[in-house]
Amino acid sequence: MARVPALAIAVHTRGGPQPLPPCRYGFPDPRVADAAGLTASGGDLAPETIVAAYRAGLFPWPHEGMDTLWWSPDPRAVLLPDRFQVSRRLARRVRQGRFRVSLDAAFAQVIAACAVREEGTWITPGMVRAYLRLHALGWAHSFEVWDLEGRLVGGLYGLRVGGLFGAESMFHRATDASKIAMLALCQYAQGGEVSLIDVQLPTPHLESLGVEAILRSEYLRRVAAAVQ
Repeated sequence: MARVPALAIAVHTRGGPQPLPPCRYGFPDPRVADAAGLTASGGDLAPETIVAAYRAGLFPWPHEGMDTLWWSPDPRAVLLPDRFQVSRRLARRVRQGRFRVSLDAAFAQVIAACAVREEGTWITPGMVRAYLRLHALGWAHSFEVWDLEGRLVGGLYGLRVGGLFGAESMFHRATDASKIAMLALCQYAQGGEVSLIDVQLPTPHLESLGVEAILRSEYLRRVAAAVQ
């Protein structure tokens, strides 16, 4: 892994997460789900419901027109903040200073960009509204990557619950911009008491960045410790 300098992250976060009312629903034990991980359906996308789902090891993933499907796949893909794999090319781009990075400067723009995909997207209008509300309440966050002309060229967004950051989606409009956003998340996590980054499903691309697939039982154990 190449050595890379610390990114200068311009933080625009306004305070910590606001208190939420109790969730009105009880989620089934994710360990009873099959490997695909569909654990429950129904409920709503209220902030307290989504946060309770993450605490229980679940996440919402719309499918066939239904927003409120709750999943806990086996295996689960996670990234430890200090294990992000920095290639020589990525380290060189960081050292060249072609980009600047911010936190929570343009959440709405990031989630909108993540939802634009030729192959279609699971980021439905209902999901967008739900995470915009979570962001306004201090629970959802975005990392933005800007070029030197001030254009948004990459980013990611997700939900933080205690020491868990659930990375929902990322995008790029410039080479390596989404990787720089992930690097920013990992560097910020190491200084902000985030011990576990959840990226949900393993892919060869994510594995090249240091993501590992772990058994659902191990994931649930780590989540229980992280969200305290």
